[in-house]
This record gives sequence, C-alpha cells and structure tokens, in this order.
Amino acid sequence: MTLTLAEGAKLSNDVLLEGVIETAVLESPVLQRLPFIEIVGNGLTYNRENAPASAGFYAVGDEWAEDTPTFTQATATLKILGGDADIDHYLARTRSNVQDLEAAVVALKAKAVQQAFDQAFITGDVTADTDSFDGLDRLCAAGQVVSAGDDGGPLSLSLLDELVDRVRGGKPEMLLMSRRTRRTLNTLARATGSGVVEQDRDALGRMVSYYDGIPIGVCDTIADDQEVGESEDCSSVYAVQFGEGALAGLTGPGGLTVERIGSLETKDAMRIRVKWYCALALFNELKLARLVGVRPAGE
Repeated sequence: MTLTLAEGAKLSNDVLLEGVIETAVLESPVLQRLPFIEIVGNGLTYNRENAPASAGFYAVGDEWAEDTPTFTQATATLKILGGDADIDHYLARTRSNVQDLEAAVVALKAKAVQQAFDQAFITGDVTADTDSFDGLDRLCAAGQVVSAGDDGGPLSLSLLDELVDRVRGGKPEMLLMSRRTRRTLNTLARATGSGVVEQDRDALGRMVSYYDGIPIGVCDTIADDQEVGESEDCSSVYAVQFGEGALAGLTGPGGLTVERIGSLETKDAMRIRVKWYCALALFNELKLARLVGVRPAGE
C-alpha cells in the first residue's frame, strides 16, 4: 500500500508533525503526488522491468516461442534526511505573544528538508554523495531520453509530445519542469492558440497548469544552466508515472517524523529534530522519461 505524504499526515495526531508535513507538501509538487511505500529494514531489493513480454500469432502445429519480460535487480537503500531546529527559551517566553516561535522555526526547518528532498529527487547521485539517494537523472534509462539537439534547442510542442509518448502504459501523471520552461510553454500555447495548456484547481485548491490533461509541476531544483554540447543554458523536462509499479518513494516506519530532543546543556534552548528515512525506487523503466537540452526561447 502506498500513501502520499499528505495522506499519511491525516493518520497522525501530532499537531506539530501535521504542520511540518503541510509545509513540506505545500512547497513541493513532487511531495503532493509522490506515493511512498513503507518498508521494514534499511533498504529494498526489487526487480526493475526493462522490457515487456511479447506475443504473436501461430499456425497449427507451429512451435511456440517462449518470451518473458526482462528485469534488472536494483536496490534502494533508505537514507537519513533531516535537521535540528533550536528554539531559544528566552525568545519563546518573551515573544510568544507575537507569534508561535516554535511553530515558525520548525516550519522553516521543514521547508529546508523539503528542498533537500526535491534536490535529491532530481539530481541525487550515490556515486557523488553516498549519504543521498539516486534521483531522476540517474534512474532514467538511456532509451527514455529525448534530446532537443546536440547543443540543445528551443522547446516545441512536438518535443513534449514525444516525451509524453516515451512513457508507456498510460499518460504520465506529471510533467516536471523549471519556471523558465513553463513560461516558454505558456508562450507556445498562446502563439498556437491550440488550448493544449489549460488551468484548473488541484486537490489543495490552487490553480495548476495542465498540458494535454497532464498536471505540470514546477520544480525549482531543475537547473536552467545544464551543459549540453556547446550550450550551458539548458534545462530538462521529466514525464513521470507514480505508483508501486512505476516511480515511488520509500520510507521507514512512521515516515517523516518530528522528535523533541529537549533542553540543551550548553545553551538556554530546546532542540527539535525533523528527520526522515527515505529513498526513491523506479520499478519500471518505461514509467519515466526525460527531455534534455531545452534552451531559452528564441535561442
């Protein structure tokens, strides 16, 4: 069974924890939709489907050929993500009439945890940082990459359609892109007058853009200065399906937690720890695709 972070928060009676999760979810389109599988242990070894099985027609008396899907065994290890937040006793007692200092400090720490997760979700690389997990850039198979050109190129609706078509077994559940790329897409949609980009409210009541019915998520950790060939001003767009048979997050028991460490010995403050044992797993290569080399409009 998988639950998104927001759905998991509904099962908690901890008001502070609910606030932490709400802050993280509001700031991240990834955490709004990414489902998490709770696992026992420090990791998960699973079979990643590379290619589906095939079938065919046979004449009477023909010899039948056996064909099964191909898999690659992969292992995702839970990583420790989090940070400490200190609340000064003096400030808490003398300024509590202005605002809830504890809630404000912990909310800022929750936002930092969310930003760290979003960064690893895109660019995480265990070969460069063994304390992190592999993100979309590492998980995306070579055959699932669409190129805008040897040195990059402008975004086009045909490139986006090709990206969407690389995801099999239904449409992607989200297109992830930078703010610059979203602006370019909006300009393209207005220029063509096709109505391919629409606006509607999401489950949180906020206005969200949709490309051909697919929600567009703006992720600030997708860089606009990626190097492709001779160009150093490129960005990427990701098409993703979520779920146990596609892309899912992994979490330790309890998910994202808030731990009260208590009063500190060396200073007049109380410490709260926000921590999360988490990772990412791609169960099927055909559920993730990436468009690389998207350059600024007009270049």
